[in-house]
Amino acid sequence: MEHYRTASARKALQTTADAAAGAQSIDRAATLLLLVGRAGSLGARLSDLVAETDLAKPTVRRMLVALVRAGLLDQSEETRRYHLGPELYVLGSLASERFGIHTLALRSLVRLSQETGDTAFLSVARDLYSICLHREEGTYPIRVHALQAGDRHPLGVGAASLALLAALPDEEIDEILAANAAVLAARYPNHSASVLWRLVQETRASGYAINPGMLLSDSWGIGMAVRNKDGRPVGALSLAAIQSRLDDKRQCELLPLLKREVAELEGRLVQLTSGRSNRGIR
Repeated sequence: MEHYRTASARKALQTTADAAAGAQSIDRAATLLLLVGRAGSLGARLSDLVAETDLAKPTVRRMLVALVRAGLLDQSEETRRYHLGPELYVLGSLASERFGIHTLALRSLVRLSQETGDTAFLSVARDLYSICLHREEGTYPIRVHALQAGDRHPLGVGAASLALLAALPDEEIDEILAANAAVLAARYPNHSASVLWRLVQETRASGYAINPGMLLSDSWGIGMAVRNKDGRPVGALSLAAIQSRLDDKRQCELLPLLKREVAELEGRLVQLTSGRSNRGIR
């Protein structure tokens, strides 16, 4: 009996120790996320994080690798600095206040998918990338799977991403394309800077972006930027379908639907902004 009590006590102590170690790891990971976030667009160096946490370098590196693997952090290939990652951005967007663009856009996405039968998307820009926040499936039996919620591509790659890029000033586009040059050359050979500039001009001229299967041959898309009252892009709505469902004739059919939903969403965003301003004045 005494041996059983001793074994039980040891097991209880080990369980308590494991729980404490797990909680400590979570605390450390949260601290690293906060420190990287506070570093801003410049990013955080490994040496700075080691100094600020007072942890051993191998421990910090191991936790950073795990956070990058989970998508909560990014590491720049050029500078080796750490930045907040795409999954953290998506989680933050999903946890944003009740009437953020994600929630406001859901009605439009459902209408677009129901009326067209195709898949509708909401995307936003983060730094040099476009991130898909929401995917609303249509009823058409043949679907494209080029983009899922949480996926990201360099700005300009894909219909929504191209719409976001084209809505920016020329000097910002130059900076973005220069910064993305290496990743575009390595992973997106069809999307050189010269090609993207041509697509930007075409998008501006037509008022909407087309992705003619440049990422996946039979995955086409049409997208439009959603702007705030200052004209800055805050998101983009897009539809994706197989090539035969996005020929010139059907693009003309889809365009009024996209325009309608973009206009409504922009109006609701303006109302939301005005309401916040009025509440702040009181």
